[in-house]
Amino acid sequence: MQSSTDFFKLKENKTTWTKELVAGSTTFFAMVYIIFVNPAMLSQTGIPYGAVFLATIIAIVIGTLVMALFANVPYALAPGMGLNAFFTYTVVFNLGFSWREALAMVFICGIINVIITVTKIRKQIIKAIPASLQHAIGGGIGIFIAYIGLKNAGMFTFTSDPGTWTESFGTIFSNSSIIPALTDFSSWIPVLAIFGVVLTVILLLMKVKAAILIGIVVTTVAGLFVGVTVLPSDNVFNFSLLGTYFGQLGDTFGQAFVGMGTLFSNVAKLPTALLAIFAFSLSDTFDTIGTFIGTGRRTGIFSDDDIKSIETGKGFKTKMERALFADSVATSIGAVFGTSNTTTYIESAAGIEAGGKTGLTSVFTAGLFALCIFLAPLAGIVPSAATAPALIIVGIMMMSSFKEINWSDFGTAVPAFFSAIFMAFAYNISYGIAFGFIFYIIVKIVEKKSKEIHPILWVSSGLFLLYFILMAFI
Repeated sequence: MQSSTDFFKLKENKTTWTKELVAGSTTFFAMVYIIFVNPAMLSQTGIPYGAVFLATIIAIVIGTLVMALFANVPYALAPGMGLNAFFTYTVVFNLGFSWREALAMVFICGIINVIITVTKIRKQIIKAIPASLQHAIGGGIGIFIAYIGLKNAGMFTFTSDPGTWTESFGTIFSNSSIIPALTDFSSWIPVLAIFGVVLTVILLLMKVKAAILIGIVVTTVAGLFVGVTVLPSDNVFNFSLLGTYFGQLGDTFGQAFVGMGTLFSNVAKLPTALLAIFAFSLSDTFDTIGTFIGTGRRTGIFSDDDIKSIETGKGFKTKMERALFADSVATSIGAVFGTSNTTTYIESAAGIEAGGKTGLTSVFTAGLFALCIFLAPLAGIVPSAATAPALIIVGIMMMSSFKEINWSDFGTAVPAFFSAIFMAFAYNISYGIAFGFIFYIIVKIVEKKSKEIHPILWVSSGLFLLYFILMAFI
């Protein structure tokens, strides 16, 4: 019988059970917020809160275990932030679809992702991305994840800038906008986060094992003394409430298929439904591609040969192909249980930087999330100020990808810059990839090197432009 060490190839990957446990725990703490944020958001559409809570955890556990056991890589999956907002505020509130119909769209998106993965289209997209843009995506994700950390740490306040007033054609316009500013530190949250950053930096410089996880734990404990970490007031084993949640899940399970029956019944809304499915699929696909390229290449989870090669024939012969397939099936599974698109989480980078190298990391992450079904109040005591330092530190590490870019070559620098900047400032990995592709094509056309543009980049850029144009009319 094959041992777990042999199954996950721990010796081959130069790792141990202990390292994988620490890494899996780090990833868990970095992304556990989603089991509270996702239900709060999706329940606004009418889906019972308890059903979304359980659906979120179930989607995480199943998706992450598939990633672990099938692909043997240290990535965790969960309903994506941004995609859940699109589900709630655009598809349901703005476009007027029911939550059942929205779940049907997510399910269809998952099927589309499976098809383009099985046909190797997703892998071909990755292969088509120039090396300079791949490094830009890695560095851009570093900025993005550090920004998430700084925002979660309460380091910024967002105020209205009165701007200036201009007159044009007899009409006065306001140039006012919302701008970020440094917090005034009147709250303990940013102070605690800074403490966590300093502590983690010191531990890393001293080469202390499990530095990032230790930083999260110590900062959480320190938060008890300043009122940021709050212990649960209710019994952590609330089986009565859990029973209610499972009852709600029973009522919502499989409602995506009910929504499928009504989604296409109104011919007048068919174009809008197809647009929403297109938007779901495009964002889901490129978010995952960006995460794999940004974290996998720099850390060696995916080798250059694995990224560049496309295996022919049946089956999934490379680690990248198996990981893409694991990601693609998770979305449809999540939709059946009652949640929005399940995707590979960028917070997995925290566990990878903590030493995670194999699927065993993901097994531990999935196990901890499974326990949250019974111990949710206990999991919720870790404040964002304690996990934010881990994201900031990981962001610093990932920005090393920028050194591989020839910034002195303006033609190389332009698409790399726009890819990285839009990824962070637009708070969206897909948008960064989109602008990187578009400016890469512009540069190559002007330099009269259009033959260097891979056909997939032409198609992908065209789809992104179509997406932006159509979204402008929603």
